[in-house]
Amino acid sequence: MASSLVSKYFTSLLLSAGPHLRTAAARAAMSSQRVLQLKLDPLTGNSEWVVIDEEDDGDGAATQDFQKLLLATTSYLDMLNDSYRNRCFREAIDKAVTKPCHVLDIGAGTGLLSMMAARAMTLSDMPGPNSKGMVTACESYLPMVKLMRKVVHINGMGRKISIINKRSDEVRVGVDIDSRADVLVSEILDSELLGEGLIPTLQHAHDMLLVENPLSVPYKATVFGQLVECKYLQKLHNLYGYENETSDGIHLVPAGLDTIVSVKRQQYPMHCDAIAKEMKLLSEPFRVFEFDFWRRPESCREAAVCVKANCDGQAHALVSWWELQLDCEGSIFYTTAPGWVSSQDKSNARSWCDHWKQCVWFIPGRGLPLSMDKDVPILAIHSETTISYQLEADCKYTVGDVHITLSPERMAIYGDCEWRRSMLKAMQNALQRRVPSLCIVADDSIFLALLVAHLSQESHVMAFFPGLRDEGTSYLQAVAGANGFTMDRVEVLKKRSLNLTMHETHDKEVDLLIAEPFYFGNEGMLPWQNLRFWKEKSQLNSVLSKDAVVMPCKGILKVCAMSLPDLWNSRRSLDKIEGFDHSVVNTTLGACGDAAEDSPCLPFFVWQCGEVKELSKALRVMEFDFSRDIHPCYGKTKVEFSEAGTCHGFVFWIDWVMDAEDSVVISTGPGERYWKQGVKLLPKPEVVEKRGSGSPDRTSSLVMEVSFDPSNGQLSIKHTSS
Repeated sequence: MASSLVSKYFTSLLLSAGPHLRTAAARAAMSSQRVLQLKLDPLTGNSEWVVIDEEDDGDGAATQDFQKLLLATTSYLDMLNDSYRNRCFREAIDKAVTKPCHVLDIGAGTGLLSMMAARAMTLSDMPGPNSKGMVTACESYLPMVKLMRKVVHINGMGRKISIINKRSDEVRVGVDIDSRADVLVSEILDSELLGEGLIPTLQHAHDMLLVENPLSVPYKATVFGQLVECKYLQKLHNLYGYENETSDGIHLVPAGLDTIVSVKRQQYPMHCDAIAKEMKLLSEPFRVFEFDFWRRPESCREAAVCVKANCDGQAHALVSWWELQLDCEGSIFYTTAPGWVSSQDKSNARSWCDHWKQCVWFIPGRGLPLSMDKDVPILAIHSETTISYQLEADCKYTVGDVHITLSPERMAIYGDCEWRRSMLKAMQNALQRRVPSLCIVADDSIFLALLVAHLSQESHVMAFFPGLRDEGTSYLQAVAGANGFTMDRVEVLKKRSLNLTMHETHDKEVDLLIAEPFYFGNEGMLPWQNLRFWKEKSQLNSVLSKDAVVMPCKGILKVCAMSLPDLWNSRRSLDKIEGFDHSVVNTTLGACGDAAEDSPCLPFFVWQCGEVKELSKALRVMEFDFSRDIHPCYGKTKVEFSEAGTCHGFVFWIDWVMDAEDSVVISTGPGERYWKQGVKLLPKPEVVEKRGSGSPDRTSSLVMEVSFDPSNGQLSIKHTSS
C-alpha cells in the first residue's frame, strides 16, 4: 500500500524540482535498478536527491540510516500488524486460488499476498505436478523490493514468486511476464480508497495484464458516508466564522474575502472515533460508490444520493469510509468504518490501526442546516484518484484569484481565540521593550505579519515566507487595507536568510525578529524540526541590532511518559504473519519489541492514537536559547511515574516561550489537538508504579537523556532505569 504512495510523492517532488536538478536526477535514475529519494534538511529547508542502487545494501552508515528512516515513516509496519486485514486476505486468497494458475500481485510490498497465493496453489488438491502455477509480484519501490526478496527467501518461496521491480503499467506481456494473469491480488488502497491510483492501475491491468473475467482479491469495495454535526470539525475549516469571535483587530479573512484563506477541497484522513463523543449523527450511513476489482472501472462517475436527516442539526462535515468484499460470494469483509458503525463480532474486530482511517469532507462556512426527515441531495463525484461531494453549501463556495491554502489544524489555530490572545500579548510585550524600525517575520506566519504591521505603524515589516513566497505577497496586498496598513510598509523578501545583507534591509538593522514558528508544508514533521527558526536567526547576525528582540525567545523540550497500547501494538516487531516469517523486516521498518532494535521517534497526533494515558507529569528536558547562535544541546531528567500502568513510550514536544518575561508560553503538547508530537516507543513496555509504592517488580522512575545535533536537526534519545 505505502509503496505506491511513496513513489507518487517522490515523483511529484522530482517534477517540481528545478530543471538542472531534474536533468541530473533523470540521468541518475535512467536504470530501472535505481530509485531517487529526496533528502530534506529540516533546519535549512534545503533538499538533495539521493540515488539508491540495486546493488547498494546501505553499507554507508548515512545511507543506511536514511533508508531505514524513510521506510519507518511509511505504513508498512502498521499494515502488517493488522491481523484482521491479514486474515481476511488469506481466507479470500485460499478461496480464489484453488488450482495452479497465474496470479498477479500489484503493489506487493513485503510479498505477503504473493506468498499466500503461492501457498494456496501448492496446497490445492490437484493431480499431477504444479508446473503451470506461478505468482508475479509487481513492486515499483526499490527499497521495498530489496526487503521483499529477503522475506521471500527466508520463507523458501524464491522459486515460486517472480519479483518485478516496475510499476504495473510498465509491465509488458511477452517481455516481463509470459502470459496474462488469471487472478489479481492487490491492496493499492488509501484511506480515501482511490488516492494511490486504484482506478488507473486496474484499468491498465484489465487492458494489458489480465485474462477476460479474471478472479480478484478483493472482489469489490463500497464507499459509505454519514452527515455529522461537530464543532471541532467546523473549527478545522471555518476561519471566517471563528475569527468574528476574536477582538484583536486582525482580519485574516476580511468581509468579502472569507475564502482567501481556506483548506483544500478534499477528504482528510482522521481517526473519527477520537471525537465520537463530540459528534451528533444527522443521518444513517448511506452508500456512495461501488468499485469492482474484477472488471475494468470507469475513470469518472457521478452519483446523486438523497439522504434523509434523522434529526435537527447543522451538518458540518461528511464522514466517509469503505468496506471491502474480498470474495465473490460475499462472506469475507473488511471495513474502515468508525466504531459507532462497525458491527463485527469480537473475533473479527478491527483493532486500532493508523494505515487506514476514516475521511472527513468539510461542508463550507457554517455548514448546512437540517431538519428532521428533511431530504438532503448530495452529488458525489469521483475522478481517477479522488472522491468529492457537492451539497447545497458547497455550491455557494467560490475561491478568488488570491488564495492561500492551509492545513485544517493551521486554520483552527488561526481561529483559536486563546492562541490569538497569547500572540497579541507577546507582541505587545515585545513592542513595549522597543518600537522597531525594522521587523522581520522569519517563517510563514501570515498572522504575525498582519499583527506587527497593525500594531506598530512606525515599523517596516519584511517577511521571508519561505513556503508561501509570491502567494504571501498577493495575500498581504489583498488584506492590507482591512488591517490598517499600506504595502509601502510591508514586503516579502526574495532572498534566503543566509544571504541577507544590509542592502536588502535598506541599510536598517533588524530590531525585531519574530516567528510562531510555522513553516508552510511542514506541519507533519517532528516538533523540533521547527527549530529551523533558530537556524534562520543564527544566519541573520550580520543584520540584527545588538539589542534586537527575538520572539519566541526560547523553546523548552518537554517529555511525558505515556501508556500507548494501540500505537505500540501497531508498530510492534513482526514474527509470523499467517504462517510467513517476517522477522527480517523489523529493523528496516523501525519496529519495537523484544527482537527489534531501537525504534525511531515519529510524529503523531497523540490524541488520535487510540487508548492513551499520561503516566508522569510533563517534564522539562532541555532549553533552546534563541538569544544565542544554534549549537548542540544536551538534557537529562528523571521521569518519575505519577500513575501506575504500562509505559509504552515517551511523548516529546516543544513549549515556545514567546517573551522574555515567560508570561506567554505556547504549548504543543499532547493536550493540544493542533500539533503533532514526537513519539519514542520503548523496545519493550515497562510495567510501572506510582513513585513511593515500593513494589520491587515494577519501575517507579527512568532517567532520560537527550541530545540535539544542529548539523542535521535530529534528537538522540536514551533512557535507563534509575
